[in-house]
Amino acid sequence: MMRHSFIFLLFLKIFLSDQIAFAQQFGPFPIVKTGAEQTEKYLPQLKDKRIALVVNATSYINNTHLVDSLLSLGVNLKKIFAPEHGFRGNADAGSDISNSIDSITKLQIVSLYGNHKKPTAEDLENIDVVIYDIQDVGVRFYTYISTLQYVMEACGENKKQLLILDRPNPNGWYIDGPLLEKKFESFVGMQAIPIVYAMTPVEYALFLNGEKLLKDSVQCQITYVLCNGYDHSVKYILPRKPSPNLTNMTAVYLYPSTCLFEGTPLSVGRGTDRPFQIVGYPGSKIGKIYFTPHSKTGASYPVFANEQCKGIDLSIYNDGFFFEQKKIFLNWLIQFYLTYPDKSIFFTSYFDKLAGTEKLKTDIITGKSDFMIHQEWQPDLLKFKETRKKYLLYKDFE
Repeated sequence: MMRHSFIFLLFLKIFLSDQIAFAQQFGPFPIVKTGAEQTEKYLPQLKDKRIALVVNATSYINNTHLVDSLLSLGVNLKKIFAPEHGFRGNADAGSDISNSIDSITKLQIVSLYGNHKKPTAEDLENIDVVIYDIQDVGVRFYTYISTLQYVMEACGENKKQLLILDRPNPNGWYIDGPLLEKKFESFVGMQAIPIVYAMTPVEYALFLNGEKLLKDSVQCQITYVLCNGYDHSVKYILPRKPSPNLTNMTAVYLYPSTCLFEGTPLSVGRGTDRPFQIVGYPGSKIGKIYFTPHSKTGASYPVFANEQCKGIDLSIYNDGFFFEQKKIFLNWLIQFYLTYPDKSIFFTSYFDKLAGTEKLKTDIITGKSDFMIHQEWQPDLLKFKETRKKYLLYKDFE
């Protein structure tokens, strides 16, 4: 027991030092109280109830994980549902997450990834309330909103209450990108929303319910706790990295733009100290930096592992640049396409899934500019903004 306690404390020390360094990147963040921190607002709902948690490594109340906090408060926790990257948040993107038992709390961990993305009736059999508390980054292909949809469907179908503890959206201050077309629905895009959609988890859940977008138009019984001190114009600096390869706020702001490169043969810096902040490949004709990806935690087999790549460093941009521009940046993608030696293999089938449409690829191939492509998005974005307004619970950015 002493050995397990020592290992846990050592893990906690390493984890917290890593997360503190993340939070200090841009100095102090606004005084925002997340839903999870306001225990007085939801503990009464949990009395004498059997609880399941949908949580990951971001689900903290200050310096204590929500699991440990609720256990210390006498809440009857039955199991943990873990999304992509796992309960501890260190698994590779897309890697299989196995069911297991948490070594610290001895709670059952049920993976909501791979072939088991949606809780089953059996998973929820001895559960009264499911709590969802995950920090998102507000980008369509960041899969936690897909997990949220599956959890909502399961709760609706099995008559279980879902309590969502809201968290701010760090990209919630603008809307941009093409709307997803139905033929490109996948786990990295399940609804006809733009790449950057500017809703918090609670607002998005209300949108799914209100627009009857869940399977068979099922309705999920939702209760929630909103954030204090947040609105969609707030510059919210995440206190912890939301996943292994979004290691700082620059990566979070760049993610809507640089993740599109995951649908090309290029490296986005996985396996380096600047994932989603550098882009390149061996022999690139543009860019001035060199980098060599290596296998590491959260990036076991990165593209071009152990090969020297040449490309561009986007970590030079500060947060003010992103807040001024308020857009997805396509020029980097266009320039790499124009200079790539074999353009016929530049776009993979995964690119269309990420973009949610094949038109973005076609527009780039036919030579349209960043400005022209953005103009094409505007009619659909205006319609989406009108729909979105019905579900906003915080002051908007406009």
